[in-house]
Amino acid sequence: MALIPSRTKYRKQQKGSLRGNTKAGQFVVFGDYGMQILVRGKITNQQIEACRVAITRTFSRKGKVWIRIFPDKPITKKPAETRMGKGKGATDHWVAVVRPGKVLFEVANVSKDEARQALLKAAAKLPYRTRFVERLERV
Repeated sequence: MALIPSRTKYRKQQKGSLRGNTKAGQFVVFGDYGMQILVRGKITNQQIEACRVAITRTFSRKGKVWIRIFPDKPITKKPAETRMGKGKGATDHWVAVVRPGKVLFEVANVSKDEARQALLKAAAKLPYRTRFVERLERV
C-alpha cells in the first residue's frame, strides 16, 4: 500500500522551509497513546509504511492504529550521469514534512506496555528522535 496522493494540482514543488514548530497535531486525539517527533525533517512514504507494518505486526490482530501524517510533497531527482540544465527532474518519491511536536502515529485498544513496545519498534524505522506520549484527559 503506497502512500501517495491520488492527484495534485502541480506535479513539482519547491523545497520550502522546515523552520518553526508544528502548527497542529501536537496532541493525541484519536487513540490513547502516540509517537511524537522531537526534531524537524522529511519522512518518506516508505518509512511511514515500515512504521505501520511494525506496529500492526506487534499487535497481532488487536488494537487500532491512526497515521497522522501524509506524504504530500514530491521530491524530484535527475537521472544519474545527466548534464546540468535541461529543467527540473521527474518526481522520485513523496515525503511528509514534519516539525517538532507533531504526533505521527496513534494507537488504541491495547495496554500501555504493548503500545510502548509497538511504537518503539516503529521509531527504530525512522531516522529521527521521537518520544512516547499519552492522551491528556480534558477536564
